[in-house]
Amino acid sequence: MSRFALTVKCPSRRGIVAAVSSFLAETGCNILDSQQFDDMETGNFFMRLSVESEKGAGIDDLVRDFAPIAERFKMEHAFLDAQAKMKVVIMVSRFGHCLNDLLYRWRIGALPIDILGVISNHLDYQKLVVNHDIPFHYIKVTKETKPQAEAQQMAIVEETGAELIVLARYMQVLSDQMCQKMSGRIINIHHSFLPSFKGANPYKQAYARGVKLIGATSHYVTADLDEGPIIEQDTVRVTHAQSAGDYVSLGRDVESAVLARAIHAHIHHRVFLNGTKTVVFPAGPGAYESERMG
Repeated sequence: MSRFALTVKCPSRRGIVAAVSSFLAETGCNILDSQQFDDMETGNFFMRLSVESEKGAGIDDLVRDFAPIAERFKMEHAFLDAQAKMKVVIMVSRFGHCLNDLLYRWRIGALPIDILGVISNHLDYQKLVVNHDIPFHYIKVTKETKPQAEAQQMAIVEETGAELIVLARYMQVLSDQMCQKMSGRIINIHHSFLPSFKGANPYKQAYARGVKLIGATSHYVTADLDEGPIIEQDTVRVTHAQSAGDYVSLGRDVESAVLARAIHAHIHHRVFLNGTKTVVFPAGPGAYESERMG
C-alpha cells in the first residue's frame, strides 16, 4: 500500500467534499485523516487528506484521473508522497540556537527533511555543519556585494533542488526579487517584540520595560520585512525576578521550538496561504512519533 497527502484549495461551493471522497473511494483509496476549513470572509475552501491506496495506485495516475474534478471546482491541488523528504537549505548568521536545534531534530528523525546545505555569511558554524556531513557554504555579504552574494545563494538552491529555505536567524535582509522567486518557500524566525523593540538587543529593551511575556513568530518571507503570513507563534512568561540574560535564554528556547513547528507543518503540507495570512491544519495521527515537537 502507498500513502500520500492530498491538498486542495479552491473557491467554496457545495459538493467539494463529496466529489473528492467519492473519487478516492472509487479508485481504491482509504481516507486515514481529513481536515477542512471554509473561510467565509475570503470565500476560499481548504482541505488536506491523508490517504492510503489499497490498490497501490501511483500518484501520476491519481493526478490524471482527478483532473476533471480539479477543473470543475477550479482547484489548486497536489498529491504528495507521504514518505518523501523535503529538500531544505538552511541559512544562518551568528546566532546558532535555531541551527543547533534543527540539526538535532534532523539527526534523531524528529524533523524528516533532507538538509542539502547550510549557507552563512560567517564562519562560526562551519565545523558544526561539516561534522554533520552537510555541505557548508560561506558567502560573505556586504552592501556592495549583496547582489552577487544573493546570486550565489540562489545558485546553491537551484543546483541542490532545494524546495525550502529556512532562515535560522539569518540576519541579512533578502531582496524583493529573491522573496518573489521563492514565494511561500522561505521560512523565517524572529522574536515577537516587533514593532515595539526594534534594532539591537530587543531582549534588553524588553527587560528594561518590564515585559511579562516573551514570544517568537515564524512566518513566510515576503518583500515586506517581517510581515509575511504567520505560520506559528508561541510565548513564555517571565517575571520581575528574572534577569535580561534569562530573557535571552528563554527567547532562544521559544524561537527554536516555534521554528521547528513551523517547518514541521510546512513539510507535511499542512500550511495553506490565504491572502496575507495562513490556514494551518493541526498534525494528524502519528505526526510526532519520533519526538513531540517543542
